[in-house]
Amino acid sequence: MVIRSKTLRLVILTSTVLITIIVAIQLVWLQKVYLYEEKQFNINVSKSIRSFYTDMQLVNDATDNVQKVIENVNQDVYLLKIDCSPNLEQLWVNLKGELIDFDVYTDCRAAIYSVIENKYIAEQYIDLPDSYFPSQSKKALPVYKRDYDYIILYFPHRGQYIVNQMKFWIGSSGLLLLVLIGFGFSIFYLYRQKFFNETQKDFVNNFTHEFKTPLAVIKIAADVLHQKNIIEKPEKLKNYAGIIQEQTAHLQSQVQKLLEIAYTDRSHLPLTKERFDVNLLIAESIEDLQPLIEQKKGIVKTSFGQCDAIINADKAYLRLCLINLIENAIKYAAVPVIDISTKIDPPLFCIAVKDNGIGIAIEHQKKIFERFYRITDGERHSSKGFGLGLNFVKKVIDTHKGKIEVISEPGKGSTFIIKLPCK
Repeated sequence: MVIRSKTLRLVILTSTVLITIIVAIQLVWLQKVYLYEEKQFNINVSKSIRSFYTDMQLVNDATDNVQKVIENVNQDVYLLKIDCSPNLEQLWVNLKGELIDFDVYTDCRAAIYSVIENKYIAEQYIDLPDSYFPSQSKKALPVYKRDYDYIILYFPHRGQYIVNQMKFWIGSSGLLLLVLIGFGFSIFYLYRQKFFNETQKDFVNNFTHEFKTPLAVIKIAADVLHQKNIIEKPEKLKNYAGIIQEQTAHLQSQVQKLLEIAYTDRSHLPLTKERFDVNLLIAESIEDLQPLIEQKKGIVKTSFGQCDAIINADKAYLRLCLINLIENAIKYAAVPVIDISTKIDPPLFCIAVKDNGIGIAIEHQKKIFERFYRITDGERHSSKGFGLGLNFVKKVIDTHKGKIEVISEPGKGSTFIIKLPCK
């Protein structure tokens, strides 16, 4: 599952990079289209003004280069030098006609500046037939002091007009972006589904494996006990009865873990709190696991602080937590040596379970409390079980408003520390 998940993550990463590149190219392309439309607008305005000068007698020397009498103050403002006082009605009509002829369809404010009076002496708002924008509010036009009279052409909505000219390109780019986003979410959704399917498959496989061995052992033991002469061999009878008892207890434990899945789906476990002595509960948990400890010739040491070990918690759930931690300590050591200690670190009561097992690498330490998570070595799971025990432990501790920490180093064992409120 690791290799497959890595491949999927690589596909997602590659797709994300490609989508980012496509979006970046699209933005650059839109910018180039905008610059092209802006340039085209300026060209059309310049052509309109040249034709306007040709139609109207605005300068005395007709041989002057038209370019010399036009000043483009900024992107929105053009100044047209004039030497005479034109007929205003004719002026506005001709100006509007020339703008329309050269496909300039955004509104324009035009005014005549008098150098003698140092102000605009006439003004006209030109609302073109295909203009997409309402008239700008009548705020005063900026005055540009020159030593000659001029006509000012101010295009207040030039930027919006150019963007409006690009609506097809913007729309198609937006559609492409939505498609890419949808594609990205689809890949992410498929990855999650794939991950869950693989997790479920691994869970079922592990579930089958965990139940297959004890059932086979019980069957063999039952066949032996079914022999006619078994009563004549009391030691053998006792031995195989013990095997069935042990394997049955193991199956009960595994079934309990499966039932814990239902509880871990809840945001909070239903707690039944009572006051009890934690040290006594630890001793009882060790006694429950004594057959496993003896089987592996393990040693369990306890170090209880000289303090009041009475807390208010759910005794049954906390017992399961302790059994989970001690069982893991037994499972992952060749000859288990387990140290269990308690102390008060106000306002918390601390329980530490230290083992001499295989340890946990730092990259796994935050993940071991996740549901179904098991440490892997390539495609092989280096741990047995369903990946539910530590998840259940954390759920119980979290519901008690406590916390659980792990200190571990590969090859040097692990220490799990449970911290619960004293009261």
